[in-house]
Amino acid sequence: MKDLKAVIKQFIHLNTEEWQALTALFHVEQWEKKSYFAQEGSYARQFAFVQSGVLRAFYRNQKGEEYNKTFFTTQHFVGAFSSLISKNQNLINIQCLTPSQLLVSDYTAFTNLYDQYPKIERIARLLAEQFFIRKEKREIELVMLDAKARYAIFQQEHLNLEQLIPQYHIASYLGVSATQLSRIRAEKK
Repeated sequence: MKDLKAVIKQFIHLNTEEWQALTALFHVEQWEKKSYFAQEGSYARQFAFVQSGVLRAFYRNQKGEEYNKTFFTTQHFVGAFSSLISKNQNLINIQCLTPSQLLVSDYTAFTNLYDQYPKIERIARLLAEQFFIRKEKREIELVMLDAKARYAIFQQEHLNLEQLIPQYHIASYLGVSATQLSRIRAEKK
């Protein structure tokens, strides 16, 4: 819970009662590599805080091809948020790329705290704003920057991730083939 508290303290100060109400919602779960935290077609009920590990969010087309949308690493919140908020089926998959330790919470129980603890609702809003900013930045990068520039940004924003996950996941995230990524990496050496 120490890491969760540290991240939340960056946004807002909670008193003891608010911390107790919030942390009571979370429990530790160990997830194996390749296990799915969320799957397309199912309904999301939970979200989590990543204490350790790496997860990816990805789409799979009708041909079975996968497209990585984002990675979730230590000290980030993970969830199929569109499904959680809309109560519709997931369109996205979230899979552990490494063994992961997650602090998991039921989303409805979390939102039920909003009326009694307005600061907790504010945390949710601030986190949603951060997600939006990252999403918009990524969309702009995909359209406006070439693959070399996107790779350089990836390296800056995801330190040491290349040593933890297969290169084809990084290539998919960058919107290039594994061969193209190999060429870019060779040029940078």
